[in-house]
Formats: sequence, C-alpha cells, structure tokens
Amino acid sequence: MDAPHSPYAVPPAPAPPAPPAPPRSRLRRLASPGLTLAAAGLAFAYVGTVDPNEPGHYPVCPLFRLTGILCPGCGGLRSAHAFAHGDLITALGANALAVAGYFVFAGFMILWLVRAGRGGPTPRFSLRRPHWWAVGVLALVFVVVRNLPFGSALAP
Repeated sequence: MDAPHSPYAVPPAPAPPAPPAPPRSRLRRLASPGLTLAAAGLAFAYVGTVDPNEPGHYPVCPLFRLTGILCPGCGGLRSAHAFAHGDLITALGANALAVAGYFVFAGFMILWLVRAGRGGPTPRFSLRRPHWWAVGVLALVFVVVRNLPFGSALAP
C-alpha cells in the first residue's frame, strides 16, 4: 500500500529545459514553401498546356452532369487555363471565385516564402467561425446567382 503524502514532503525537482533545436538552414526553411509553389506551378502548367475547352481531356462535373446545376468549382479548369495564359478577363468569366482563390493562394505563398526566408513561423489561416461562415455564405450566393438567368455572366 502506498504511503500517504505528507504535507511536509519536498516536491520533485522540475525537469531541466530541453536544449534549443539547432537553427535550420535557409535552404531547409524554404524547401516546403518552394515545393508547394513548384507543385502549384506544375499544375497550372499542365492545365495551361492541356486545354479544358476541348472535350475529352477532363471529366465533366458530376453535379452538373446529373442535375444541370453549376457548382462553385464549375469552370475552374477553364479559369486556370485562361489565368495561365494571362487572360484575366476570360478567367474571371469562367469562374470568378476560383480567380479570387488564386490571388489568396498567391498572397499566402508570398507571406510563407518571406517568413521562411527570414526564419519566421509558417503563416496559418486563423479565421474565426463567423469568418468561415461568411466564406461559406459567399460561395453559396455565388452558386445561386450563377445558376439564375440574371447571373449568367458568372456561368462558364
């Protein structure tokens, strides 16, 4: 049986702090954002080369095929193709929400590369719940408007 703890017992000494991690080289810090940027660049290069406007290269959106309703991603490949060719107007016409996403991604990547180069922390999306709801409502409004006759300019 364990002995009861005495109120006069000496608490154990705290563990010594862990030694600091050795500093990572600039090349190692830039590896993750650099590889992420390279993967995104390769994806845009592929979509820029293989035209989604020609049938048979990419699958059709299942929601559109089954219901005829445009989802928030419909026209995203055509938008990426136009964006890769520098045609911002056509990209916006194919999927304006995707173009906004490209710019958000670009801003995030610039911030990540700058912080990694300086040895800072990785940026994080720390949106509060109301902000995520606002993003969801914006996507829902985008879907509804692009499927109505007066919002046909938002349809691909």
